[in-house]
Amino acid sequence: MSGDSDCTRTSPSAGSPSDSEFLPDRPKYVCSLSPDLVTKAREELQEKPEWRLRDVQALRDMVCKDYPSLGTCLDDAFLLRFLRARKFDYDRALQLLVNYHTCRRSWPEVFNNLKPSAIKPVLESGFVTVLPRQDPEGRHIVCIRPDRWTPSNYPITENIRAIYLTLEKLIQSEETQVNGIVILADYKGVSLSKASHFGPFVAKKVIGILQDGFPIRIKAVNIINEPRIFKGIFAIIKPFLKEKIANRFFLHGCDLNSLHQNIPPVILPEEYGGTSGKLDISAWNELLLASEEDFLNDFSQLVLPCDSSPHDMLVSGDADEKQCDDSLRGMKPQLYYCY
Repeated sequence: MSGDSDCTRTSPSAGSPSDSEFLPDRPKYVCSLSPDLVTKAREELQEKPEWRLRDVQALRDMVCKDYPSLGTCLDDAFLLRFLRARKFDYDRALQLLVNYHTCRRSWPEVFNNLKPSAIKPVLESGFVTVLPRQDPEGRHIVCIRPDRWTPSNYPITENIRAIYLTLEKLIQSEETQVNGIVILADYKGVSLSKASHFGPFVAKKVIGILQDGFPIRIKAVNIINEPRIFKGIFAIIKPFLKEKIANRFFLHGCDLNSLHQNIPPVILPEEYGGTSGKLDISAWNELLLASEEDFLNDFSQLVLPCDSSPHDMLVSGDADEKQCDDSLRGMKPQLYYCY
């Protein structure tokens, strides 16, 4: 994600011989997709290889014209993430890019000092990991286990930081940009006291990032071992979910056969009735921690300019927070009832 974010430089127009002739310090994009994924991207994302760089340049021009102080990376590979996530709709891709930066700048508890070494305790706890094998659709399985979190050790925002870095690492792959990801969340042992940390304010922030502020395609969310309290948790989450995403939630309870209809046992660990051995978090932890320098280089470009404010791009101020606080007071009785 390295590159020049200065929109004052002259960008080549669509149809110019080569970006690199004018901007030699910007890495030249080289597609890493297999022929099958190129076809899939064309059919599902409206990505045409012959127009790809033209589309990237169009988005780059829009950023420079409409948001010259955004302070974003303008590399081809980086901008492609947002085009793919919004099926090459320029306007929607631009809004996603703006939201991406706004979310980062409006939640300092999550995004300040964001690097793998800073969330090492979360990784070591096994709260979030990525299974070694992909599903038949080529999608990575992100496994989240809230029972591994002890609230007295660190706040819930540390868990969110770990999930965010995991997604940032995954989305570096063009394969993931096209195929998307699947989430497997194991709610075994989640108590009322632990659930109370995930109130409407936090829920709205997290859902806002995943739906509208991050360039990743979430194709399914599989919930396993959810206790009765999850009815209260889902009641908090659902109002913030778009219908398309809400329809991708699958609640399996303790029924492993139901889970296996969505995720084949061959890629699941023994803990979920799979045949791929015990759940091993070490490989993903090592991969993420080894990416420290990459993250530092990438995130160093995402700096809020002195003449800009997050509210100039996406308003989410005190009114929203007050509304969420009011919602939380209304949801607490539901949590206790479900528990």
